[in-house]
Amino acid sequence: MLSSRSLLQWVRRPVLGPSRGGPFEHGTGAYERGAYLEAIRYWKLALEAGEAEAAYRIGKLYVKGEGVVRSVPDAAIWYERAARLGHVDAQFQLGLIFLQGEKPLLGPHRHETWRQSSAVRLGDKASNIHQLVFPHGTSVERNVDAAFHWISAAADKGKAEAQTVLGNMYSEGLGCEKNPQIALAWYGVAAEQNCAAAEFALGDIHFQGKGVPVDFEQAALWYRKAADQDHVRAQVALAFMNLKGTGMPENPAEAARLFQGAAMHDDVIALYNIGLLRLKGHGAAKDIDKAETALRKAARRDYFPAIQALAEFYSHGGGFAPDLREAAVWYEKAAERDDVQAQFFMGRFYATGTGVGPNIRQAAKWFERAARNGHATAAFNIAVFYLNGSGVERDVGRAIEWFERASEGGIRAAQLQLGKLYSAGNGVPRDHQLAGEWLGKAASGGDPDAKTAYALFLLHEDGSAEQLEQARALLVEAAEANHAPAAFQLGVVHMGKFGGQADIAAAVAWFARAAGAGHVDAQYTLALLHLDPGSGMSDAKAAASWMMKAAHAGHAGAQFQLAVLYCTGAGLAQDVAQGVKWYEAAAQQGHKIAQFNLAVMLGKGQGCEADPGKAAEWLEKAARQDVAEAQIALGDALMSGSGVTKDQDAAVQWYRRAACHNHEGARRRLNAIGVTMVDTVVDG
Repeated sequence: MLSSRSLLQWVRRPVLGPSRGGPFEHGTGAYERGAYLEAIRYWKLALEAGEAEAAYRIGKLYVKGEGVVRSVPDAAIWYERAARLGHVDAQFQLGLIFLQGEKPLLGPHRHETWRQSSAVRLGDKASNIHQLVFPHGTSVERNVDAAFHWISAAADKGKAEAQTVLGNMYSEGLGCEKNPQIALAWYGVAAEQNCAAAEFALGDIHFQGKGVPVDFEQAALWYRKAADQDHVRAQVALAFMNLKGTGMPENPAEAARLFQGAAMHDDVIALYNIGLLRLKGHGAAKDIDKAETALRKAARRDYFPAIQALAEFYSHGGGFAPDLREAAVWYEKAAERDDVQAQFFMGRFYATGTGVGPNIRQAAKWFERAARNGHATAAFNIAVFYLNGSGVERDVGRAIEWFERASEGGIRAAQLQLGKLYSAGNGVPRDHQLAGEWLGKAASGGDPDAKTAYALFLLHEDGSAEQLEQARALLVEAAEANHAPAAFQLGVVHMGKFGGQADIAAAVAWFARAAGAGHVDAQYTLALLHLDPGSGMSDAKAAASWMMKAAHAGHAGAQFQLAVLYCTGAGLAQDVAQGVKWYEAAAQQGHKIAQFNLAVMLGKGQGCEADPGKAAEWLEKAARQDVAEAQIALGDALMSGSGVTKDQDAAVQWYRRAACHNHEGARRRLNAIGVTMVDTVVDG
């Protein structure tokens, strides 16, 4: 038994159709003229005479909204009248309405919106009006039992589409018990009538093994039959089989042809896949423009994989320069769809101003959303934002929470940051135990920076020989991994700073290793050691060479020392003009002695044209940093009007500031102009 009716009964039952002449024909003529209300009047008369087609036609008017307000509930009433008279199309359409249901639509000019608003305005009076305007309501409840009844009736009469839907209902157990064998039989009957939907369903049954053994060849056969009738889903399914070589040899060209056919119907899956194939030149000629068009069509219809693909496409380019503005547009759409990687990218885009205007608040928003979705690097980034108060209010507690989440995700840098926070007490109480635990965890992961940080933590603890040796071992491991900061710290350790016996030769070797790797502090330190006669390795040329490297890397102290070397000719050819240049470089970075020396050279015109005005400016900068010699020189300039307007009162103030440092020259100048230091308040 296939159902309460015999599966084969439909071949012996006549299909009821309209009679010729009379009210029905008059109604049809009126409909063709667009006189819909006249058509309804005639078709109602025809229905009174038992004309099922008349009721069916009125139902269609309500579905289309022709001459009447569109109303599926009203259409269902008329379809049911026709269905009860045996009209097969009405039975099928009524079955579909019950299968899908019809929800009340809300929005401007929608029936349900009017019904609800009028109910509020009119109260009890509204129900009478509603009954007149929408006697059958504004929705139809889903009723799978009724759907099964009417679709079965249409299937029994031989309607292939109904037979296919009935097969679907048996396959899914809708309105009946699930029965793959009966579903298969109904699909088969419909397929004998060349119903593409049934052929596609048979393809799916054999592909997935629903009630039959998996048979890819049979699946391909049925998919092909449906695809040849332009069935879009069958074209897509067969395309995938060709693309992957499922049940057949791989045939990318045939896959591309089928995807293209389905894409002509704007199928998003087909558009996406033909876009990818054209992008790669796989199975179809490589065509960036056509690929982009296909992907954009799918993406604009909100197909998520196409949105992701477009973002990647514009981000990396493909035979053309990347378009980061377009990439940002599509990444943001993907991010709004909760794509965690896209959320992370948008955080990075807004943080760096890539494809969008820089917006640290937006960056924080997207990093935090990605972090909440489990993105470990985003968790680390938003932790840094909370720690620094970037784009969010500073909150060390939340920073710690996100660092911990990032740590759970395997981000060693987060463990390192936690260790540093607890070690320094930055926004949290200092906790050496927690600091040691986090730094130890970070170091155990093998990261050289973490090992170096943990070593420094140990070195600054209690200074025990055991901890010194542990720190030294960690630094050696990090240095052997070519981590220059570790090599530099090993140099410091061997200098005896943290206890133990000093070993200058070993220190120099480690400093040299770090300096050779570009570590600026190591270059500067090595240069100073070569300048120190007491180091046992004095070498002016080596000192100048390392000082030059550090100076070019922007080290202010090295720039100052290089200026001294040029001015004295120690380790390189004397060149006072170069000395002035490097004094200025250091002075610009706030090096106070460089500022004073530069002022002296500008004042005297040594290595440069004399410029008393600029000299006075640099004297003031150095003086404000409490360089006593600069304060006296500035006072002298103010007394004489050299490069500045004469101002004895201002000069006295600078002399007083120098005298506070017990500078004898300042005291003599004050005495000379009759000013004593007794009860003097120095204006800072």
